[in-house]
Amino acid sequence: MRSEPISLAKALASFDALWSPRIVTRVNDYDVRIAKVEGEHVWHVHDDTDEFFLVLDGELHISLREPGGERTVLLPRGSVFTVPRGTEHRPSAPSGAAILMFEPTGTPSVGDRHDAIPEHVDSTTGHALDT
Repeated sequence: MRSEPISLAKALASFDALWSPRIVTRVNDYDVRIAKVEGEHVWHVHDDTDEFFLVLDGELHISLREPGGERTVLLPRGSVFTVPRGTEHRPSAPSGAAILMFEPTGTPSVGDRHDAIPEHVDSTTGHALDT
């Protein structure tokens, strides 16, 4: 573990890939990940873990499929939201956003079950492929 502060701005400036989370630190058995996002991700589910989002910049939309129907949560800069385990969801950012996620180490960004993955995304990790 690093013994110096981590600049999230510098960490975000170090890559351009969208929907490709980078681990900035770990807390116990959890990864603290940052990502740049724009457009839509895939519908997916994390069967065994909640998923925490903090919007660092921009606005994130999270569509949820819940027993009562589908809804979308809008998260402006500085907002947090936790998607409960087992809830099918699809993050999107029409105008782009920078986010921080807190998840158990090894959690795939496309969840345990998901829609078809676009060709520009690695199907095993959920990370964007370098193009």
